[in-house]
Amino acid sequence: MNTVAFHTLGCKLNFAETSTIARSFKEHGWQKVYFGEPAAVNVINTCSVTENADRECRTIVHRALAANPDAFIVVVGCYAQLKPKEIATIPGVDLVLGANEKFNVIKHLDSIRKNHEAAVMSCDIEKVVSFNSSWSSDDRTRVFLKVQDGCDYSCTFCTIPLARGISRSETIKNVISQINDIVDNGAKEIVLSGVNLGDFGIRDESHRHQDSFADLVNAIEGINKEFRIRISSIEPNLLTNEIIKLVAASKKFMPHFHIPLQSGSNKILKLMRRRYQQELYKDRILTIKSLMPHCCIGVDVIAGFPGETDDDFMETYQFLESLDVSYLHVFTYSERPNTAAITMNGVVPVNVRKQRNKILRSLSSKKLNHFYKENLHLTQNVLWEAADTDNWMHGYTENYIKVKTPFDVSIVNTIVLVELTSIDDDFLVKTTQLVMA
Repeated sequence: MNTVAFHTLGCKLNFAETSTIARSFKEHGWQKVYFGEPAAVNVINTCSVTENADRECRTIVHRALAANPDAFIVVVGCYAQLKPKEIATIPGVDLVLGANEKFNVIKHLDSIRKNHEAAVMSCDIEKVVSFNSSWSSDDRTRVFLKVQDGCDYSCTFCTIPLARGISRSETIKNVISQINDIVDNGAKEIVLSGVNLGDFGIRDESHRHQDSFADLVNAIEGINKEFRIRISSIEPNLLTNEIIKLVAASKKFMPHFHIPLQSGSNKILKLMRRRYQQELYKDRILTIKSLMPHCCIGVDVIAGFPGETDDDFMETYQFLESLDVSYLHVFTYSERPNTAAITMNGVVPVNVRKQRNKILRSLSSKKLNHFYKENLHLTQNVLWEAADTDNWMHGYTENYIKVKTPFDVSIVNTIVLVELTSIDDDFLVKTTQLVMA
């Protein structure tokens, strides 16, 4: 009876939180099984960013019940906070937990009998003010560590503040303790994660930061252990020159940034209520590349935001084309309830949005191919991960180039100096030359 399965949608933050929920089950004597196997309880961690959140949730519930028609279905996550009553109508769902309750699944399982109606445990997002530590634990090689949650920004396209609440953070002392534990358990790489990571810091009673993300970076650099660390997505206005210089001089932080842009048009950035203009963004890229020429830089961009004309789109395209960035994450704009953008004029037809997405994805492929070619025939330190399904294994260089080589169990979760020999069709760098084990 005490078997539980988990399914996670969305960002790495969700995966970290699912791992934390799973550990609480293990501590209470539950046995974790793979999702799709018969389980007494299935916990589904949802996302609000996906365009078809409702359909995805229904499909996953159906899969869980196909494995065990008597399974008790719990739905948590951002979608559960935004639309709990909608989820409660999905056949087979027994319990819906909002943002304040998702880490308390165990205490709601006094009875795991199927219900005729789903129970909903939720509250107004304004009441969600505490920080819950989370980190992923399924992959010993790379761990995603949540150090910040929520967001105080009010971008006109985004529902995240409605789903996760105000910005709040872990203390630096606790982060350092968690990193020590994670490294002691064998992890070689940690990814600092958050909703608005650059806004990290404990606030005083006047809501002023007592510390900063730069303070956290400095504290992590001082840990006397060997491990690699990456910064996940960070807003360009919060990625200060101080942080860039700290990373450039670091022995632990990898030369890799993911910096959301969303649009290269200042007009559209204003409509989005972003807190920067293209000039600041360009300055950040130039600063990074001047200090770390081989740094990998990823960019988020939205295609088809309301009011985006053909000229605005071309401005974005040309701006991105001119920047020395490595790859793009391209999102097609989709309407979200309770956002300011949904009432804006100048709605871009869906077919035009998709065409612009396709153009930007093509640009991303060119950027990534160029970045990989720049690194060909260099020797790089690669952290090797487990085997892929085709008898190859893959890993990542310090500057986030994905590399593959024939599977060798002896180098799993080890860092090996390799020569990058050729580029594969799927933009993986292929190597068979291990320089040093």
